[in-house]
Amino acid sequence: MAKVLVTGGAGYIGCHLVQLLKDSGHTPVVLDDLSTGHHEALGGVRLIEADFADSQVLNQLLGDERFDAVAHLAATSEVGPSFENPAGYYANNFERGLRLLEAVIRHDVRGFLFSSSAAVYGEPQRTPIDEDHPTIPTNPYGETKLAFERALHWYHQAYGLRFASLRFFNAAGAHESGDIGEDHSPESHLIPRLLLTALHGGETVPIFGDDYPTRDGTCIRDYIHVEDLAAAHLAALGALECDGPNPGNINLGGQHGYTVKEVIRTVEEITGCNISVSPAPRRAGDPATLVASSERAGRLLNWKPTHGSLREIVASAWRWHSGHPEGYQRRFDATPTAARL
Repeated sequence: MAKVLVTGGAGYIGCHLVQLLKDSGHTPVVLDDLSTGHHEALGGVRLIEADFADSQVLNQLLGDERFDAVAHLAATSEVGPSFENPAGYYANNFERGLRLLEAVIRHDVRGFLFSSSAAVYGEPQRTPIDEDHPTIPTNPYGETKLAFERALHWYHQAYGLRFASLRFFNAAGAHESGDIGEDHSPESHLIPRLLLTALHGGETVPIFGDDYPTRDGTCIRDYIHVEDLAAAHLAALGALECDGPNPGNINLGGQHGYTVKEVIRTVEEITGCNISVSPAPRRAGDPATLVASSERAGRLLNWKPTHGSLREIVASAWRWHSGHPEGYQRRFDATPTAARL
């Protein structure tokens, strides 16, 4: 069983990974400054409340304890704001990420899981997108993810660091227990935004572009259940522990795309509510279609999504939001063990 340091482990995807690691007999330790994460999502797992790039914290933590791997999920991750503040995105996602890598190498941690993004591809030249597709990001967020991926390649060459760079498509859904799910403020992701509108009413949700070259004019995205993402991390951890080839870059998607309008219809069917929407201009950096090929993940990790349908994904998210209308606020009795180094 592995001991894994999870940066950003109190975030949406991170807490699902932490839960699965714990359920699978591994020992997760979370490093999170809680700027966007929620300690209530950790269910008693040890939390170090600190900046993931704090060299003093990293050197003490990695020096005092033996970690088998680091799962790096801490990042600034909104496409739109990355245009307004590219310097901040490069500083957080790349420069500060290198500080984490320096500590990992210094303390001989041999495995590194990186949460990357489909944003590294930019506007697709073909679909479904495989890992050999050209990487030409159309926004600073994607550029910072790609820059860190390239650094991982060279760290592997120079220092023998084994890594898996997992290129997520659109994460959605919530844990089957209904106890952990997506809670951002403000919320910008389509499915939770629609569900919160159904739950609380009042908001008209914008559709950013209805003139794309797609079947109904709206963007097509590949949605993958957050529990499937966590399972892929677990499979990648196993691959890092073996003596086989370095996993490298791996797509994680459902291999099927849905338009914005199809998502809206599904949310209306699941919730029984009519969602008020309005057309809005396209957002800069938004490709028309993003659909993954996950063949490599199947071959190298023996992984495939088990929550395949959009209805299942939306239904799990609705269970979370309807059971936690204010998110994590006042919803948990468990108090995690928090520490500052």
